[in-house]
Amino acid sequence: MATETKSKGGGDVHIKAGLIWLNGEFVPQEEARVSVLSHALHYGTSVFEGIRAYETPKGPAIFRLDEHVERLFHSAKVLRMEIPFTFDEVKQAIVETVKRNGYKACYIRPLVWMGARTLGVNPLPNNPAEVMVAAWEWGAYLGEEAIKKGAKLITASWARFPAHVMPGKAKAGGNYINSALAKMDALSAGADEALLLDDQGFVAEGSGENIFFVRKGVVYAIEHSVNLMGITRDSVIQIARDLGYEVKEVRATREQLWMADEVFMVGTAAEVTPVSSIDWRPIGTGTAGEITLKIRKAYLEAVTGQRPEYEHWLTYVQ
Repeated sequence: MATETKSKGGGDVHIKAGLIWLNGEFVPQEEARVSVLSHALHYGTSVFEGIRAYETPKGPAIFRLDEHVERLFHSAKVLRMEIPFTFDEVKQAIVETVKRNGYKACYIRPLVWMGARTLGVNPLPNNPAEVMVAAWEWGAYLGEEAIKKGAKLITASWARFPAHVMPGKAKAGGNYINSALAKMDALSAGADEALLLDDQGFVAEGSGENIFFVRKGVVYAIEHSVNLMGITRDSVIQIARDLGYEVKEVRATREQLWMADEVFMVGTAAEVTPVSSIDWRPIGTGTAGEITLKIRKAYLEAVTGQRPEYEHWLTYVQ
């Protein structure tokens, strides 16, 4: 069974993904080879998704699979990449990757990239897209300590790029240089995660998460602006409203986060992670907030098949 080894800061080394679906065929990880002359390797012309499958009473279930595959195709469209498989074929490849590796729960990574027929800045029309799906077992993205005590954030010196500079609504590989630089700096400074601002100084997102905050019982979701359209964010907004909380979508400065009663991050990898401090200022009591933990509990119950009202979000692996 595939596994992965943890490194400090929630990163992974030596991922073991077992069987990988590569361009329509399953191959062992060791045989899933890609040319070093692939256009994506040189110019960042790739798109991807992060998806989770959870253990449920009915077996493994993939959370919001349709929405993730839809976003993958939309991202490819932005980069003018034609995925050489249908929507349903990609969905089935994801389900089969989980099934063939025997996972009860796992993280899933579909990736589409420009190939290696020509190597100039322009990938068209000679570089057809290639596709792979890999999956591996993965725990808490920021580590169990961040879940128990709350993550420490620090504002990055790197701003999130504006919409006329890079296509932030596409989950494109090249975009994540911005995130990687911010994340490395945050870890070097002793924090768990970076908080990125947009070019106007408003809060954008984490290096790989959307941001929420709570003040006087109201849950505030940071507006999308330049951010990726978060599927977990959308799920959390629905869950919070169903729990009876008022949810507002707003633009906010980092000072508003400092003054909040609670702050939390959401994402496929991060799930719902409480924040204990930002820029060395404690948030609220400096521990995970009550509303955050209630939303986190409901979210984890939803993804693990314990809340029937959200079962339509689950695709069971049969």
